[in-house]
Amino acid sequence: MRIGVLTGGGDAPGLNAAIRAIYYQAKEYGWKTIGIYHGWKGLMPGGRSKEISEEKAETILGIGGTFLGSSRTNPYKTPEGSKQILEMIKKHKLDALIVIGGDDTLGVAGKLFEDFKIPIVGVPKTIDQDIFGTEYTIGFDTAVNVAAEVIDRLHTTAQSHGNSFIIEIMGRHAGWLTLRAGIAGGAHIVLIPEKPYDIKKVCETVSKRKKAGKYTLIAVSEGVKPPKKLHEKKDDFGNVGLTDRGLAYTFKEVIDAECKIEARIMVFGHMLRGGTPTAYDRVMASRLGSSAVDFLKQKKFGMMTSVQGGEIKPFPMKKVIGKFKKVSDKEYKLLQSLFEGDVK
Repeated sequence: MRIGVLTGGGDAPGLNAAIRAIYYQAKEYGWKTIGIYHGWKGLMPGGRSKEISEEKAETILGIGGTFLGSSRTNPYKTPEGSKQILEMIKKHKLDALIVIGGDDTLGVAGKLFEDFKIPIVGVPKTIDQDIFGTEYTIGFDTAVNVAAEVIDRLHTTAQSHGNSFIIEIMGRHAGWLTLRAGIAGGAHIVLIPEKPYDIKKVCETVSKRKKAGKYTLIAVSEGVKPPKKLHEKKDDFGNVGLTDRGLAYTFKEVIDAECKIEARIMVFGHMLRGGTPTAYDRVMASRLGSSAVDFLKQKKFGMMTSVQGGEIKPFPMKKVIGKFKKVSDKEYKLLQSLFEGDVK
């Protein structure tokens, strides 16, 4: 067996650990692991692949990112894209595929299985933690820990100077990363896509704290509706990105004017994707990678290695398409008392 493995979408800490586990589990079965470079782009005309060696596999466990590279290429963007994937699979002499990615990448994998019955298994990865059907995604734990540590550091400088900070955190569709990092770091206001907010009440809270001689840390998920209109652009999957200076700067303009302050800005951005993965991400990524190979062995094609109740179980990738796991009302209400004031 020659199994291809690719990583698509945004990178995340723990991807290399998953690739490493795939290599060693495949080796147990006498299979070869072929690395596909730059996501789905690697299975399009001109794409590149190379057999992964043990020398490479044994050195990547603690390294962030993905040595295979990644991209946001969508084969279904053009009518001939999916057929080109089939042709390239034959060209690379692949018997099966393991696809590591988020909802977009796994969505393509699910469609390819439904359309052509390609022997394919998915592994959930995203620092956003928003993939439907799984409790865990590779990279989330590391990103939360990094974000919480930075918020901790902002407390000390904000207190020293009496400044308020607007902290923009990744999370396009769901607020898991902002909510968990905001709680762990002790942010005073947390705004996430799932929950509406009233910008006037946000300003009232900031003003109230200012009059009391207090600073305010506002954690804002990048997927939150801006307080005023921004220009947008879209990627190959139709995901919206902001082309102005950014969401945090828009909040700053509104809050500065309303509260008569000069708030500082911290945009975490891609910093949360990089760096050394936590032990938890390394272990879980390894479990998911090894399980993906087992799924191929057991012919559980079209499935994602889903974490449910701490156990790894098969979950149909077709059910991932067009869905997102969002923060529940129950969790948000339970933790709302930790935030300052009511911003709805």
